[in-house]
Amino acid sequence: MPPPHFSKPFYIFFLILPSGISTGFITVVMPYLLTQNGFPVALTAGIVAVGLSANLWRFLWGPIVDISLSSRKWYWTGLLACTATLLLLCFVPFTVKGATLLTIIVFVSQVAATIILLPINNIMARAIAENHKGKASGFYQAGSLTGNGIAGGLGLWIATKYNVQLAGLVLCIVSFIPALVIMLIRDIPHNKKETIVHEIKVMGKDILAMLKVPAALFVMILVAMPIGSGAMANLWSAVANDWKANLETVLLVTGVFGGLISALGCIFGGFVADRFGIWFAYLGTGVLCAVVTLIMALMPMEQMTYIWGVLIYNFSMGMIYAAFTAVVLYAVGKKHVATKFSLIASLGNLPVVYVTSLNGWVHDAYNSKIMLITEAFVGMIFVVIFYLILKQLKRKNLIPVAIE
Repeated sequence: MPPPHFSKPFYIFFLILPSGISTGFITVVMPYLLTQNGFPVALTAGIVAVGLSANLWRFLWGPIVDISLSSRKWYWTGLLACTATLLLLCFVPFTVKGATLLTIIVFVSQVAATIILLPINNIMARAIAENHKGKASGFYQAGSLTGNGIAGGLGLWIATKYNVQLAGLVLCIVSFIPALVIMLIRDIPHNKKETIVHEIKVMGKDILAMLKVPAALFVMILVAMPIGSGAMANLWSAVANDWKANLETVLLVTGVFGGLISALGCIFGGFVADRFGIWFAYLGTGVLCAVVTLIMALMPMEQMTYIWGVLIYNFSMGMIYAAFTAVVLYAVGKKHVATKFSLIASLGNLPVVYVTSLNGWVHDAYNSKIMLITEAFVGMIFVVIFYLILKQLKRKNLIPVAIE
């Protein structure tokens, strides 16, 4: 039989941009506009955290995507829902009284963003050659972060210079352009033979089997802890005034430059994982994230600190994202990869949600410096704990080179 037609890994970069743009809108554009409209940072952080929590549950609708419609059709469905909800957010009044409605729409928009991810995961597993899946993973993370940067830079600039409605319209148009790459990728048909009940049973068996493997269980617990959570990336625009950062600075460091620096961090983080191993990459980058955050907290509260602090923070965040992907791929082994990857990725989004909420509460109760110090120390404490656990697991030979 002739070899199957495989897609180019860099296509993944373009496919995931719309999801990154949607998330970037609620983590960069909205926090800035909300605080400018009288929202407390804690309430702003809560709204963002609820939106990001959609990632915790995406494994629940994963079986539905697997057994209905093709990957291409699901991608278009997610894209339409993603852009429609993004546009809707731009026409909802940003008032404290309307916070509940705003929160609901934000959550629905991020559910739509996860629906874009599911067919992309399927494409990565089945339409990318085995020897190119590492590259595809790098483009996956880099594309998501670049989408965040596009929304943060272009979206925030248009929203502040003109209006948020125009910003939403432009971002929706920008989302559709890279999405056309889906037409160049071999479509993946859905599994017509299996039912949702069967898929749920398979998922349950896979989860139980994974829980019996100490190394896999260690990874599942590890990624749910606040190590290199990158939570401040969701609040930099909301607290920019504390560093006396002007609008142009916020646009650059949380937008285009921030996205580019994060993408470079992803690429470098992938190199570190291959060169020094996944455990060094994950825990070592966790230490780096904590140190960067702590240094920024100790520096003077001025614009230059904000610029370099946020950019270096974004680079370290990109590194931890790459290390996270490598650790998850290690844990899922080679059987039912899509189901287990979605589950562990959902757990990995948990610290982003609760640390974002924690940061918002600490900021309003104390100040930005205490907020950064808290994130740094919490992260460092868990690095030490899991380093000691890892040493014990290695001593007992419970950490294999690969999980079957």
